Amino acid sequence: MVRKVNLVGSRARGNATELSDWDFHVTVDDFAGVAAVLPGMVAPYGPLAAQWDPLGDCASYLLIFPGPVKVDLLFPEMPRSWNPPWRVGPDTLPAIDAHFWDWALSLAGKRRHGKSDRVRGELLKMTRFLLGPLGVRTVPQSLEDAAARFVRARDRLESRYGLRISRRLEEEVLPLLRTPETGHYRPSGLPS
Repeated sequence: MVRKVNLVGSRARGNATELSDWDFHVTVDDFAGVAAVLPGMVAPYGPLAAQWDPLGDCASYLLIFPGPVKVDLLFPEMPRSWNPPWRVGPDTLPAIDAHFWDWALSLAGKRRHGKSDRVRGELLKMTRFLLGPLGVRTVPQSLEDAAARFVRARDRLESRYGLRISRRLEEEVLPLLRTPETGHYRPSGLPS
C-alpha cells in the first residue's frame, strides 16, 4: 500500500527547466507488493520506457512518457547497491536502449541547469556501466557524442542479433541532445 507521494527535486523547489525530471518520493508499507504491481499500474499511461534504475542508491522506477517527460518514482526507504556493468545480449539490448535514453534525457536536463561538471562525471560513469560493455572504449566528450557512439554500437549489435528495437524513444530524446553551439545533432566522426 502506498502511504505518501511527495514531489521533490527541482520541480518541488521551483527551479526546474523544461527538461527537468519529475521526481517523486514514494512511501509504502509493502515495497515488494507495490514493486510487483507497479509496471501494470503505469502501463495504461503509455510510457515509452519503464524500468528499475540499475544504478540508483535507492529503489527507483524510471519512466519516460511522450513529450518527452521523465518521471522518477523514488523509494528512499529501500536502499540498494548498484548493478554491475550491463551484460550485453539479445535479451538485454532493449533494456540497455531504454537505460541509455533515460540517462541521456536526465543529463540533458542537468546540462540546461549549467551542471557541466556533473554531466562530464556521468559520461565517465556511463562509459563504465553502459557504453563500455557495448564496445565503446573512450569516454564521450559530450551528450551528442555519447548518443552517436551509442547508436552506432546498438545498431551493430541489432544486426548481429537479428533484432530491431523501436526508435520511438530515440526520436523523442535525441533532438534534445543537440549541442548548444550548433543547435543541431551531429553524429560524431570518431570511432567507438
